[in-house]
Amino acid sequence: MDENINVKRELWRDALGWLKTILFALLFAWLFTNYVIVNASVPTGSMEGTIRVNDRIVAFRLSYVFSTPERFDIIVFRGAFDESPLYVKRIIGVPGDTVTIRDGRVFLNDDTEPLRDDFVQGEFFGNHGPYTVPEDGFFVLGDNRNNSVDSRHWGNPFVERGQIQGRVIFRYFPGFQNLTT
Repeated sequence: MDENINVKRELWRDALGWLKTILFALLFAWLFTNYVIVNASVPTGSMEGTIRVNDRIVAFRLSYVFSTPERFDIIVFRGAFDESPLYVKRIIGVPGDTVTIRDGRVFLNDDTEPLRDDFVQGEFFGNHGPYTVPEDGFFVLGDNRNNSVDSRHWGNPFVERGQIQGRVIFRYFPGFQNLTT
């Protein structure tokens, strides 16, 4: 009889050990996904050429703890009015910049040479701006500019730093691709 009690105690200890391990793993996963990374699926083609529809990406939430977002960073951010969707766009204008789009080419601060655009999908047309980026704001565009609702189309064309959830660091599905370059 004592042997049965010892076996039951041992089984309970094992079960409790597994339960603790599972709870720790769940707590770690929750903390990791809420404070370290953003795991997202891209629902639209606005970043086509760099990120395709239904690609799975990871953004690092801590990227801007000790640094500021930079031009050409791909970021994940929440909309200004609707807190539910996550947006993925590329930073084009940083605080203090004046962004002007002429004949589909982006110009900064009255430069005569257009901004680098080797990541842009397709030929882009249109004239927009000028937009003067405020302190703590960023002007963002999709890489597929003909199919992107971005800073050009919003009532307030700037993403505030507090809206930024993280910097996209890689795509993991389908296939791995580093997106920080």
